[in-house]
Amino acid sequence: MVESHAVVYRVCAAFRIAQQMTMKKILLNGALTLLAFAAGRMFSHAASATLNRGDPAPKLQTGTWVQGEPVKDFEKGKAYIVEFWATWCGPCRVSIPHLNEIHNKFKDKNLVVIGQDCSERDDALVAPFVTKMADKMTYRVALDDKSSSEKGAMAQTWMQAANQNGIPTAFLVDTKGTIAWIGHPMNLKEHIIEDVLADKFDAKKAAAEAKQQEEAMSKVFAAMQKKDWNGAETALNDAEKTIPAEERDNLDQVRLSILFNKRDYLAAYKLMDRFSEAHKDNADLQNALAWRIATDKQIEDRNLDVAEKIANRGNEAAKGKDAGILDTLARIKFMQGKKDEAIELQQKAVELAEADSQTQFKKVLESYRKGKLPQGE
Repeated sequence: MVESHAVVYRVCAAFRIAQQMTMKKILLNGALTLLAFAAGRMFSHAASATLNRGDPAPKLQTGTWVQGEPVKDFEKGKAYIVEFWATWCGPCRVSIPHLNEIHNKFKDKNLVVIGQDCSERDDALVAPFVTKMADKMTYRVALDDKSSSEKGAMAQTWMQAANQNGIPTAFLVDTKGTIAWIGHPMNLKEHIIEDVLADKFDAKKAAAEAKQQEEAMSKVFAAMQKKDWNGAETALNDAEKTIPAEERDNLDQVRLSILFNKRDYLAAYKLMDRFSEAHKDNADLQNALAWRIATDKQIEDRNLDVAEKIANRGNEAAKGKDAGILDTLARIKFMQGKKDEAIELQQKAVELAEADSQTQFKKVLESYRKGKLPQGE
């Protein structure tokens, strides 16, 4: 269960991929990774980065514009969010509505949001994806320019230069064309955007604070790599003091990982329940937390009552219409010995499932009918 420093930043690499895992499992684990390691993504500038906060923003080298009016250059007096994403990235899908909210709130206040597609497996998939998202993704969207490199010009001059290894990653460019902020879009607070638009944001000060946070968190991850869980917990408590209060809840999943590795299950489940309650409207997160309790092979003491409680929160948030959450809840019910309820929930999951997961859900349903817990997931 140890997440190395590098793995923490590779958000879209998937937390725990097995060949048998369905798209539902990939997406829910992406949601877990999104919040579980949002803290880690806050500290992903390494010393080798050549693009940092406080530096002039690189020029835009986009390819085709899929949606919205093209942006050729950064205009003085306007701020920009350039967010790197891909259609295959589960955490990107989770963060898109949040980015769209920012776009809608600040689009008339000189903020331009650009969804910069990168590392796409097939550029032809982007336009249909954006169309399907409809009013959930109304900001500008551009492909990368791959005329000179398969990696893409934007991916190289922005992501690679900033030593950013995972998506989604957002860059906030201030009204003078300077990089004011880099990180996971879910960590970008509105007060930062407001300060940037009002020319009140001190990028150099923010860069110094970010470096302090990076150094503090590097000690946490170093201890985790050594499996020094007490040392990691102490280092995390110290690191927490360097982080703004409104961002500290992002550390909960790092702390949760430490507690599970320490096998301090009482504290772990209390924290998980509290974290779940704080994000009760996030159906994907609830699903990921519940699934972790039910399936993580390294957890020796499964609290299925907590798992059920969290899965029910997710089902309520999704209004009973998410096949993946129903699948998770059904599994928990079956593990609790509630076979009939499990079968009923799994049947609903099959009915609601999309084509890429329906076959797998049917196999799970058959296992429940035979009185067997599905294996290999």
